[in-house]
Amino acid sequence: MRREANGEQLGAFLKARRAQVSPSMAGLPGSAAPRRVPGLRREEVARLAAISTDYYTRLEQGRVQVSGAVLDVLAQVLRLDGDQREYLLTLAGKNAPPTAGNARQDVQPQMRHLLADLTLSAGFVIGHNTDLLAWNAMAAALVMDFGRVPEEERNYVRLVFTEPAIRVLYRDWEVMARLAVCHLRMDSRRNPDDPRLTALVEELSAMDPQFRRWWTSHDVATRAGGTRLLRHPVVGDLALERSTFQCAEDLGQQLVVWTAEPGSPASDALRYLASTIGSAAPMRA
Repeated sequence: MRREANGEQLGAFLKARRAQVSPSMAGLPGSAAPRRVPGLRREEVARLAAISTDYYTRLEQGRVQVSGAVLDVLAQVLRLDGDQREYLLTLAGKNAPPTAGNARQDVQPQMRHLLADLTLSAGFVIGHNTDLLAWNAMAAALVMDFGRVPEEERNYVRLVFTEPAIRVLYRDWEVMARLAVCHLRMDSRRNPDDPRLTALVEELSAMDPQFRRWWTSHDVATRAGGTRLLRHPVVGDLALERSTFQCAEDLGQQLVVWTAEPGSPASDALRYLASTIGSAAPMRA
């Protein structure tokens, strides 16, 4: 079942990626004739990759196993970046991703200890399919009271699309929401037929046309550093830096930390916010 799901997702990813590569980008000669498909045709991808059109067609249909050498060539032809190449290789069974079950994870003790030490920064532990596993008091004060959300609905991507407070908090909500979908798509490579993932995608696709469009684009990204632009109801506009740390004991868990540059207005704002909440242990209801 999992192999079939991976093959289906692999084919959909290849189809989505070739639609993003124009003939000129691939170095093919131009033509005045109208094209019936966006991007490259199957036969053009096959020719550029030096494989048969029938083989590539069966690959997009999820009906054939593929070698690492062919995947490397396809990654070049389709101009895949590092995240996209990792996603492709994992779906094809060439990378061994962290395993993912259907139940929610238990937060690793080391992650809880790190959260407890964060008093002036917001910290979250993100698990499979962007489940929100734990957070600290600063995260609750800066973003929202996650404890009021039922545990089965406590998922970062779901909250980004369903919580009005988060839509208002992100000054660049559309950029952050699309990136969150890319993270979810990347996470899905671990277990694409996970029923919890399927239910989440079906729910958000029916609820929000932007989610549906971004999910079907098959764009992927790993969590990395960057700036988060926020508009908080108490401390106003903030520019915070995001850092991500992998848990060695469970590679399916990541600690995400929002920090401010020392001495900056954002740092002063976080100190004030921290003074209003006191200290609290890491939380998971």
